[in-house]
Amino acid sequence: MYGLFPLLASANWNSPYSEEGVESQVLYSSFSGRPKHLDPARSYSSNEYTFIGQIYEPPLQYHYLKRPYQLEPLGAVEMPKVTYLDQQGDPLPKDASIEQIVYSLYEITLREGVQYQPHPAFSPVDEVLLDRMEQLSDFPQPGSRTLTADDYIYQIKRLAHPAIHSPIFGLMTEYIVGLQGLRDQLKEARKESPEQWLDLRKFPLEGVERVDEQTYRIKIKGKYPQFLYWLAMPFFAPMPWEVEQFYERPQLKQKNITLDWYPVGTGPFMLTVNNPNRKMVLERNPNYHADFYPNEGEATDQAQGLLEDAGQPIPFLDRIEFSLEKETIPYWNKFLQGYYDASGISSDSFDQAVQLSGSGEAQLTPEMEQQGMRLQTSVSTSIYYMGFNMADPVVGGTSERARKLRQAISIVVDYEEYISIFANGRGIPAQGPLPAGIFGHQAGEAGINPTVYRWQQGKPVRRSIDEAKALLVDAGYPNGRDAESGKPLTLYFDVTASGPDDKARMDWYRKQFEKIDLQLVIRNTDYNRFQDKMLNGSAQIFLWGWNADYPDPENFLFLLYGPNAKMEKNGENAANYSNPEFDRLFEQMKNMENSPERQQVIHQIMAILQDDAPWLWGFHPKNFGLYHRWYRNTKPNLMANNTLKYARLDPVERNKMRKEWNDPVLWPLWGGGLLMMALVVPAWLGIRRKERQSLRVEVK
Repeated sequence: MYGLFPLLASANWNSPYSEEGVESQVLYSSFSGRPKHLDPARSYSSNEYTFIGQIYEPPLQYHYLKRPYQLEPLGAVEMPKVTYLDQQGDPLPKDASIEQIVYSLYEITLREGVQYQPHPAFSPVDEVLLDRMEQLSDFPQPGSRTLTADDYIYQIKRLAHPAIHSPIFGLMTEYIVGLQGLRDQLKEARKESPEQWLDLRKFPLEGVERVDEQTYRIKIKGKYPQFLYWLAMPFFAPMPWEVEQFYERPQLKQKNITLDWYPVGTGPFMLTVNNPNRKMVLERNPNYHADFYPNEGEATDQAQGLLEDAGQPIPFLDRIEFSLEKETIPYWNKFLQGYYDASGISSDSFDQAVQLSGSGEAQLTPEMEQQGMRLQTSVSTSIYYMGFNMADPVVGGTSERARKLRQAISIVVDYEEYISIFANGRGIPAQGPLPAGIFGHQAGEAGINPTVYRWQQGKPVRRSIDEAKALLVDAGYPNGRDAESGKPLTLYFDVTASGPDDKARMDWYRKQFEKIDLQLVIRNTDYNRFQDKMLNGSAQIFLWGWNADYPDPENFLFLLYGPNAKMEKNGENAANYSNPEFDRLFEQMKNMENSPERQQVIHQIMAILQDDAPWLWGFHPKNFGLYHRWYRNTKPNLMANNTLKYARLDPVERNKMRKEWNDPVLWPLWGGGLLMMALVVPAWLGIRRKERQSLRVEVK
């Protein structure tokens, strides 16, 4: 009894974890729902890449520290060697024109001696015991083997597998020679034996060639410099044939033991626990090859402590535990208690964490500074915009009337105000489709959209409502009415706004249009119906967004390329924008190397887009992240998916601060105990007194 209170005083009562890992390199994070796909040929979502980015190793990766984003070898020992070929397959000089280049040949040489993580697919499987296996850890003696070029080739073939439904298959058929033909072969093979595992080693792929054990080549159509970026994505990570065969067993599929549940790779970590109702755990891969923290970065990285571990072996972490958190408030409270090592900032907790200075710069609140928090912000390589359907007879088309109407609306929809009200200031008003960090983006006066802004006193200032009204008069809509018919101009805004905060947002949009006497009708619908409207061109004005697949201007500007129209062609050009001069310049720009010449072409493209105004350019979101003082080597990298191998913790500092922030308050227990004693002891003494009196009576 007397030893209980000291024990309670030293306990961390509210800890959601066991004491194991308190003093070690264990990172604590969270997830809000089970990732749907962990198969690298199928996965294409950021919440999935959180896991598979640490497990799979494609040929290339993004340098963790350097900006602009720079590719470097990962699975490969050096950057791919690129050879341009003519129609006959003969090599062309490096400076050959795009018209001369019929094929590009990428030769990739791999690191030697790389081993896969331990996995039962690499050991003999006792078929008799399969029925007893309930989870992957039930299998005895997991084996491994050395990575080869055949594994990378096998994965490329998987992109064409008709049962896998890879999201990039359609795009890759435009480039990888023979990929469509392989799909046709595999379809026929499945018809003959629909239940049988297809061993892709038996099916040739014209555009992929094995040179030797450590080298392979990929032949693509034409010149496509952006293909290097795809080689940094899990779609092109290696896949051993043994793993696919292992997971094809019906007994395992019935128990959900599949590649979508248990990935297998050569990366720094491996998934050892996949319990989507509670926890997912990554543990250090004991077979991981030699890898080291970067030796160089940006000029400011040294001062920020990001090069303290330069040249050190990685990963530093032993384990990463992801706990299921469906609600933001419990998650936030656990972060403040030190039970999560990093956190985003929701709207509910923004004011508690961040305050804006007089110049609008985000900084930590005194409370967060006192806890030693670190705030890191970055402009996302994405854009949220309002689009016009350029096939619409009122807001679309190439007429001066429609163009000036779009320009007037572009001025009055004040995205600075939107960012302040609805995004807690977490955004940058867009001047065009290219965010910061993407080649072609220009900051300052050279980059402003002159249709919407003037440059005054060193910053962009939105043009006035009077200027917007003047444009509306030129368009034939004085005071928001058709000059010929006298009828008010009514515009239609198609959205999928169903959340509790959406009414305020829709009211805000309506008020923006009212500034120039335009009536905006909100047409709310479910997502499937909205998709149908976009495909058949019946939407008039809409909201859309795009996250970069890779850091190249082509990945944003293709969203406005005429042949990519959403209507009829189901492309990503949601506005159905078509301008022959833009299309010509885009085709010229997309395959150019980054250079002053490419920048000049992009400048011409931007001038066309800003004048045509097929989008209200909206804003580029700004990411805010909070990190505890013990979490080291954190730098936002919006392109890389494998950054956890660089993270390092100070677990001693973490344990100290957790105890300080969660020190139990014991005086109520002491007080309650004393009160109980004050009540119980007199009663007990009274009972004893009565017992003695009764005993005396009996004796007499």
